[in-house]
Amino acid sequence: MTQREQNPAATAFDDLHSRHAAGLTRQAYLLTGRPELARRAVERGFRLAWQRWPQVAVDPDPAGWVRAAVYECALTPWQRLLPWLRTARTAQELPPSVGPADRALLTAVLGLPAPYRRMLVLHDGVGLGLYEAATEVEASTPAAAGRLAHARERVVAEACGPGEVVRVRLAALAASLEVAPSAAPQGAAAQAATAAAATPPAAASLLRAESERSACRLTRVTFALTGLFALITLSVAVVAPDRGAPPWQRPLVTAPAASDAPVQPREARLLPEAR
Repeated sequence: MTQREQNPAATAFDDLHSRHAAGLTRQAYLLTGRPELARRAVERGFRLAWQRWPQVAVDPDPAGWVRAAVYECALTPWQRLLPWLRTARTAQELPPSVGPADRALLTAVLGLPAPYRRMLVLHDGVGLGLYEAATEVEASTPAAAGRLAHARERVVAEACGPGEVVRVRLAALAASLEVAPSAAPQGAAAQAATAAAATPPAAASLLRAESERSACRLTRVTFALTGLFALITLSVAVVAPDRGAPPWQRPLVTAPAASDAPVQPREARLLPEAR
């Protein structure tokens, strides 16, 4: 019996990856226009899913959980700081694998703000209902409907086609868009490309192993930072200049000592001129 057969969690994760990894890569490609970024987002989403597998396994929709994580990774704002991770905005930035018929539509979708783009892909590309899409993006149904309407208007105007035709083409892209391989993958992109090129069980196994290594590294870094903070605190307490001195106490205010002289009446204390 193999290790995968002995671990039901690994079997369930591998099956989830085999069914949804390719579709999520195409959806992330629709969101970003960059094959390397799409693969990175899918890899990161499944790694997070394995790290939190007890939570994902009992979720009513594990595929939806992973999809939300993939979309968040694909649309992370900090990626704008790196030119090779920015969302493609023009037709010239798209890979040559995108045909002329789909280039205008994909360019129009990528020109949308991230919340509108995400809503459009979820509703018209993936086929989620309005309520389900609004729940996934954590927005109210009226807000989700407004984003969807605005996104459709923009895409229809720029793609130069009827609204229903544009929605059908977008759904077809989400189902059959070909993600071109990376030209020269490096670093994390190389790992994603290696996992994508492997067979589905092997790719899922690589992701599980990398997820476990990442969690181990994070645990070590956390313990190291905690120990460093404790060492700094101890050093400050040792070298403090007032170490061992008694705590400062506020002096007590005492009443003036009572005089033994008899108290004279007020009239007796007046000056002679006043009397």
